[in-house]
Amino acid sequence: MRVVAVLATSLDGRIAEAAAVPARFGSAQDQRRLETIVAQSDAVLMGAATLRAYGTCRSVTNPQLQQQRRDRGQSPQPVQIICSASGQIEPACRFFQQPVPRWLLTTEQGRDRWGQESGFEAVLIAGQTQLDWEQAFAQFELSWQQIAVLGGGQLLGSLLAADRIDELYLTLCPLLLGDRPASPLVAGLHFSAADAPRWQLLSAEPVADELFLHYRCTESDAIGSKALTSAS
Repeated sequence: MRVVAVLATSLDGRIAEAAAVPARFGSAQDQRRLETIVAQSDAVLMGAATLRAYGTCRSVTNPQLQQQRRDRGQSPQPVQIICSASGQIEPACRFFQQPVPRWLLTTEQGRDRWGQESGFEAVLIAGQTQLDWEQAFAQFELSWQQIAVLGGGQLLGSLLAADRIDELYLTLCPLLLGDRPASPLVAGLHFSAADAPRWQLLSAEPVADELFLHYRCTESDAIGSKALTSAS
């Protein structure tokens, strides 16, 4: 099972102007690339903070991409997995009206907070108060070939600490957000320069003022053991 992270970032490594604010600086070309990767995936992981910011998930709307999923024998839409250790998700969110399969990945504590609310076809429990990725991945479908991670920075940091990110699709957008309380590409995680995981550049494609980068992680040892601090 391959896990790919897909994010757009400013030149100074910010994925949004501020916490709980949706990022809108990617171009139409960036959005098409994002949808293509989502369409190739069996499931999508998204943090609850990202869901709260956008209110919806990234579904496959392009008819050609939908047909390609049918040709591959995939379901019409990838499973949308919302990751929330706390289980604090607004039931009135527009996400619950989208025609997609919805799963909740949470903790024992989060399950109790979510309670009897409907809206998810499956609720996966992984850990007591913090998400345990080993437990989580053990519950994912064995037939899945690719999972796409769409954010945010806290989720990406947590997965990096657990050594679960295989590839990174990064769109470098032509703006600088500067020294402000903006959302970093990776949150809750810090490596020393000597121990930081290394990435192999597979492709770099400039389109207009954006740069589309594709990396593969070159280290398979326990990345999480190298982290100076881990995601909460």
